[in-house]
Amino acid sequence: MFTSQGPSLRELAVQALSSVERGYDLLAPKFDRTPFRTPDRMLDAVEEALAQREGGFGSGLDLCCGTGAGLGMLRRLCRDRVTGVDLSAGMLAEAARLHPEGVDLVRADALALPERLWNAYDLAVSFGAFGHFLPAQRPALFGGVYRTLRPGGVFAFPVGAPIPPTSPLWWAVAGFDSAMRVRNAVWRPPFVMYYRTFPFGPVRDDLRAAGFTVETVPLPPFGHREDGTPHWRLLLARKPGP
Repeated sequence: MFTSQGPSLRELAVQALSSVERGYDLLAPKFDRTPFRTPDRMLDAVEEALAQREGGFGSGLDLCCGTGAGLGMLRRLCRDRVTGVDLSAGMLAEAARLHPEGVDLVRADALALPERLWNAYDLAVSFGAFGHFLPAQRPALFGGVYRTLRPGGVFAFPVGAPIPPTSPLWWAVAGFDSAMRVRNAVWRPPFVMYYRTFPFGPVRDDLRAAGFTVETVPLPPFGHREDGTPHWRLLLARKPGP
């Protein structure tokens, strides 16, 4: 899963015992050589679905952009301003190195997005970041995204099908979340990262409570489960408008 140029186990341990911000500052130079970077296959599928479903956009925002995996996609989809927002200065430094032109980078907390970003975007996306937010924080998170969008704007992100308890992956994910809860109970500062705190039903309800209308479309490159439902869907949360 990790390349020889990626972080060592010691480096990962130091990151896990840091705060979220400090941990990603430390990991940033090697982050793209870990399994945590959003795969290009997923980015390509989301880009294709958005292009087919929505066409082009004016301006775009990548929330919790990290090293900028999604910024290239936004630059192709959007005619105007593209912005990446992240809490980690180290991750933003890598994003600036990889995307030296055509992108604005803003260091900010996703739970308190600055007013200069309000009502400025037609598309917002986010990849692989929602495990860093506890369920009680979702209203603030979604409310902030809602404010950044213009009327008619779309907040889009991929959602995976539930993992059945019969799968070894279910047990691996459950074990990871349990370990993180123990870590955060006995060690400060906390490192918030969980895999099972973002279920589709409650997320959809919180998006609707924030003012969005919500729909999903399949991501065909990832196929379907035995019951015919897609392995991955693209969630489209739209701010009402003309």
